[in-house]
Amino acid sequence: MMSDKLTTTGASSLFDHALHPLSAWENTRELGFAAALWRLPHSKDKHLIVNFSSELPRTRITLDELPTGFAISPFLNIEGNNSLFIEADLHFRFDENGEVALEQEGGSLSPSNRKKWYNHYRNRTMNVPSLTFNSTVKHQPELPNDAYLNAVQKAVEAIETGKMKKVVFSRIKHVKLTTHFSFTEVFERLCEKYPTAFVSIVYLPQLDQVWLGATPETLVSVDKEGIFRTVSLAGTQSAFDASGAPISVKKAAWTQKEIEEQALVGRYIISCFKKIRVREYLEEGPRTVVAGNLMHLCSNFLVDTKTINFPELGTVMLELLHPTSAVCGMPKMEALAFIQQHEGYDREFYSGYLGPVNLEGETHLFVNLRCMKIQNNSATLYAGGGITEDSEPEKEWQETEMKCQTMLSVLG
Repeated sequence: MMSDKLTTTGASSLFDHALHPLSAWENTRELGFAAALWRLPHSKDKHLIVNFSSELPRTRITLDELPTGFAISPFLNIEGNNSLFIEADLHFRFDENGEVALEQEGGSLSPSNRKKWYNHYRNRTMNVPSLTFNSTVKHQPELPNDAYLNAVQKAVEAIETGKMKKVVFSRIKHVKLTTHFSFTEVFERLCEKYPTAFVSIVYLPQLDQVWLGATPETLVSVDKEGIFRTVSLAGTQSAFDASGAPISVKKAAWTQKEIEEQALVGRYIISCFKKIRVREYLEEGPRTVVAGNLMHLCSNFLVDTKTINFPELGTVMLELLHPTSAVCGMPKMEALAFIQQHEGYDREFYSGYLGPVNLEGETHLFVNLRCMKIQNNSATLYAGGGITEDSEPEKEWQETEMKCQTMLSVLG
């Protein structure tokens, strides 16, 4: 049974040493418990959730029923009940100086687990990880893969015949890590390099996986005031010119292919609103936004759930939106079938969603982009792009190479 209570407790009454967010996350991973550490866009605070269950439940993310926790959903989740949920047995909020600003215990936290966690933290190294980062990997730009190019060409042909309007095709890149690799140093580097992204590091003990990422795309957000938000984000180009100088967003030039790709995502969001008869929404954009080394076209959609008396809107839209046309395609089922037939690998949590649920009265779920899975001393990087009838296979490959740079740039 999931508890819906968190008890706020003074930090000194629980622990007599200073806590640090990175060390606290590592402490949890070493003990084999689930942990999620993250920083919201445009924020300096970091949050850590710890759960002491032997196995995380697979569940439906029903925002108005779940307790405080952290959700992570795979890309392939047709029935909606295959998400993992990290219930908050412990929740810490750290301010920009790394000091504990808030400490809470979940109602189901046992004294033995609490003691085990704090004792292990007390006995482990208390050194804050250094940001002096030595190269831990070797990587070279990859030449286009024939299988990828052929699959993109098949997608273009299928779109030209009217079978689909768009499909999002992705690929993976494997990077071998050295024994000196530090999860938390990479997390800290992501926080520094991408202040406008949702940066997270999640440990899933039952899968023995760590997921690290810095995603620019909000899927579903509901704040304390009941304001629902989602975005239409698509189209990609480098944020730097050939000389390496930043390109002004005012001078960003977008092709018809990129404009149409972004418009398709926006139209899909509007179609979801229409399906549930929500007409009182505000659309802002599209405008050019910078996300690290890339620029995208983005439109924001807002709904005041209190004004329209629709408190369940977040849950309803989550089920309608995922997977969005920005990570799958249109029509959804036709695009999904093409992906499963031609991509050649399991996306797992890439292009799924993740984020805090019912934490301090708010929920913020993000599409899991610009991410990597770390398992067995190897990192798997993911990148994809929207294929339309105007797509050129070689350019699509170059786009995925650019997107991989988000993660590669912090690996060494």
